[in-house]
Amino acid sequence: MVEISEVVTVDAVLVEAFERLIPQLSTTSAPPARGDLEKLVASDATVLFIASDDQETVGALTLVLMRIPTGIRARIEDVVVDQAAQGQGIGRRLSEAAIARALAVGATTVDLTSRPNRAAANRLYEKLGFQRRDTHVFRLRLPPVEDIDGVKSDV
Repeated sequence: MVEISEVVTVDAVLVEAFERLIPQLSTTSAPPARGDLEKLVASDATVLFIASDDQETVGALTLVLMRIPTGIRARIEDVVVDQAAQGQGIGRRLSEAAIARALAVGATTVDLTSRPNRAAANRLYEKLGFQRRDTHVFRLRLPPVEDIDGVKSDV
């Protein structure tokens, strides 16, 4: 049975899972190193949820929480379900866990972006109550910078 949980510690099994899952999510992003996952889990601004089936990680979702002058906002990022586990409601359960956590911390909205060609995911988000917004999403790519600890990372 698939269980949804919040990651509180990073181990080699989790690192290996992300080495398998991230290429299914993005062809341009490298899987995170162990140190990057540890920073993600330690941050007050992010919550990493995973879906596990018999000790194997089959999905993940990152919830970003941010306080801005108009309140607390939440954003769902990097939702990925292993291709072999798709169609079992795992994306829904990960999203529901993130929405529940956002509500618990007082967020007034949860935003996400999804490529138009991800038809199944887009249908899921609409079923969960997400509405398309009349907006443009802009991105400015920044060059790699030295992180606080001196390790180069993509911003």
